[in-house]
Amino acid sequence: MTRYTFCTATIAGLMWLGSTVAAPATASVVGELYPNIVDTSHASWRAAQFFQGYFTAKSLHSPNLWLQFFHPTQVGYYDATLGEGWPSRSAAAKVFTELMEAWPKNATSYPLQIFGDTTSAVVHSVDTPGLFGAEIRQVSAVDFRDGKVIRQVDYWDGRRNPVINGRSANDQYPTDLGLDAVRERAAPEMNRVARQLNAAFSECDAEAATALFSYDAVFEDNTLRTREDGQLAINRYLQRALGHLPYGPGTTLRHVLGSARGGGYEWQTAGQPERNGITALELDGTGLITRLVTVWDGSRTSDSAIHALTALSIET
Repeated sequence: MTRYTFCTATIAGLMWLGSTVAAPATASVVGELYPNIVDTSHASWRAAQFFQGYFTAKSLHSPNLWLQFFHPTQVGYYDATLGEGWPSRSAAAKVFTELMEAWPKNATSYPLQIFGDTTSAVVHSVDTPGLFGAEIRQVSAVDFRDGKVIRQVDYWDGRRNPVINGRSANDQYPTDLGLDAVRERAAPEMNRVARQLNAAFSECDAEAATALFSYDAVFEDNTLRTREDGQLAINRYLQRALGHLPYGPGTTLRHVLGSARGGGYEWQTAGQPERNGITALELDGTGLITRLVTVWDGSRTSDSAIHALTALSIET
């Protein structure tokens, strides 16, 4: 039996049978395809197994296997950085079949962390350089119906990636990003925290935002490559930076995703639909944020502005 055939069988086991026997079999193959380092501590078991199969199929460069993870009649796939969208299964199938056929053998895509469940989720993942010309570390919003993906939006920092040279003009940007075709189904706990956090950010209220974090929380901005450890440091950082961050004053919350322990929300800068991003959240048992990870497209911001924002993370 070839590795491809074995992967096909174990992926099918995970998808259709929910087999606890298939899981370690797929995990052994995953170790050959890509680093099996995913953090699933804030994901449901079904979500963890689903995305293991999803990324295995993608890393095998098999559009037929990969498309099995998408709903048969309702699919919307969007790239928020490129401003591209494929609002049907057939459109997504055409584009990704052409892409996968051209990918080099050693090019892979794999998850780093999964937040949520198979109602809706946020996924932090890596595309190695062979897929799109440069490494992409993206955070994706994923909505499900009947256990299959009906909407996926990838958010990533476009700096240093030649692919952005062909992105859509601002007046052609798909401003809705498929939200007209889905309804919000996030857990009430995640919905509450996400909306409270965005309200505090939007109103530039650093104290209100800080109160939503646990004492040992971590705040990471993947675009600025900055990290703050602990509630006190987060508060000081927000006091300095919140008024200047793209997810700060006037930001609109677009869509909340995830479970009571892991998820996040999509946001948009006021009046600029192409300036948007996603924020992933881990919550503890009391509903406090233990980890925040956000990403947005830095290629739409000048180098000097990026430098200034990054400098705000430095304590003197």
